[in-house]
Amino acid sequence: MSKILEVKDLSVEFKSKEKTFSAVNNISFDIKKGQTLALVGESGSGKSVTALSILQLLPYPVASHSKDSSIKLNKTELLGAKKSLLTKIRGSSVSMIFQEPMTSLNPYQTVGAQIDETLIVHKNLNKKEARIKTVSLLEQVKIPDPGIKVRSYPHELSGGQRQRVMIAMALANEPDLLIADEPTTALDVTVEKTLLDLLSELQEKLGMSILFITHDLNIVKRFSDDVCVMKEGKIVEKGPVQDVFDNPQHFYTRQLLDSIPAPKEVLKSEGPSILEATKLEIDYFIGKSFLTRKKNFFKAVKGVDINIYSGSTTGLVGESGSGKSSLAKGLLGLEQSKGSILFDGRDIGNLTKKERRSLKRDFQIVFQDPFGSLSPRMTVGEIVGEGLRVHEPGLSSDGRKLKILESLKQVELEADSFNRFPHEFSGGQRQRIAIARAIILRPKLILLDEPTSALDVSIQMQIIKLLTQLQDDLGLAYLCISHDLRVIRALSDLVYVMKDGEVVESGRSDQIFDSPRHPYTQELLQAAIA
Repeated sequence: MSKILEVKDLSVEFKSKEKTFSAVNNISFDIKKGQTLALVGESGSGKSVTALSILQLLPYPVASHSKDSSIKLNKTELLGAKKSLLTKIRGSSVSMIFQEPMTSLNPYQTVGAQIDETLIVHKNLNKKEARIKTVSLLEQVKIPDPGIKVRSYPHELSGGQRQRVMIAMALANEPDLLIADEPTTALDVTVEKTLLDLLSELQEKLGMSILFITHDLNIVKRFSDDVCVMKEGKIVEKGPVQDVFDNPQHFYTRQLLDSIPAPKEVLKSEGPSILEATKLEIDYFIGKSFLTRKKNFFKAVKGVDINIYSGSTTGLVGESGSGKSSLAKGLLGLEQSKGSILFDGRDIGNLTKKERRSLKRDFQIVFQDPFGSLSPRMTVGEIVGEGLRVHEPGLSSDGRKLKILESLKQVELEADSFNRFPHEFSGGQRQRIAIARAIILRPKLILLDEPTSALDVSIQMQIIKLLTQLQDDLGLAYLCISHDLRVIRALSDLVYVMKDGEVVESGRSDQIFDSPRHPYTQELLQAAIA
């Protein structure tokens, strides 16, 4: 089988006034026609830099390659090639799908206009011909009502639909090589499976090759032919996927494989209830009827009953738009709701404003994006101790510092973190800071909103272990929202499955995962393990 891409002795350096940083060190690999090669590794391993080198999209001359570096596409050398050749190749022979379609698509243009442009530039089609082809491409990637969606703006589409638009744009000129950079990271499991099936179908139809960049080993196993494992700019192991998974040679590959979350071994029996909601409903106002002036509402949560027990973890799963986040906000009093909510035996609806405020110290939240949830202008000590200023204003400065240092120690951060800023820490360390902020008030319940989805697999495993240890030490109850079913199974004792604002199934974690009763739960699990 002929090779479509040959990368040999590739090195990439970034130069600044202060120093030179080596991002990729002397790596070699090739991709055969019609085959998929996965490039696996954690953040900073050099995966994306390697992919951008193929298209010569690095910030040259800040970035540079060694004299021995070579990247050949169909025997044509790309490094040092003329701009006219690279312009012809980009989007035509080689296309790229980026991780976040919302930042990759132009918010001021319709999705149709953006795909049209690709066809007009590379295929020399006129506007009418390009639009006919664009609608056909949207139909090909299975976007509903393509004739209507072609006139939509990116913000009017769901995450899965935006990613399909990116795929349609990438495939517009039927490339020989498709580079997919973490294309499914932020997607629900069923959407992820649909997109991977779509890529496989289109790959077979067009005979194209795929360079698939990911940190999700589950995807690698079911989607790729060969795999290269990267660490600190080097390829530490490569070979056929089955061989590497069955018999990993390098310790780092074994570490990655061992980082796949395992099911929780001991499920905690139901203790005293910390939060109990009955017939909870949440409506969002969406406007008034033009003729009748009647108010219209969208029912996000429809009569949900849920119980969260002290010292245990309750998992909440479902696809985007299922009502998970709305339900969680309603339970914590962050959204107006109908129905009954009892927290620690007290009816939240009957509390005074002062009582509600004092109750907030018992509710804390750890958000999905640890960088976005931490103020860049505050030191770690100020961030972690912020709640103490509100709920324990009489605490002395020394007493406050002692509590902050104790929380940092509990999340395994050094005391010298106290005076540093969030940007000085890795993603995993920033999530530890967010957890320290949540536990310092000794809450009874913590909402974990996708707490590991932005982290690498090995860091993800560390955070799962930390959360489990803190729960045992402090008697915490968790409400965990995640689209990663492996994380839910690793953390949860009880699981609630939501669809269209309703709980369609609930029960012990082992029952839900081993013997799901509802067709939707079965569909979710099949998508996750397919």
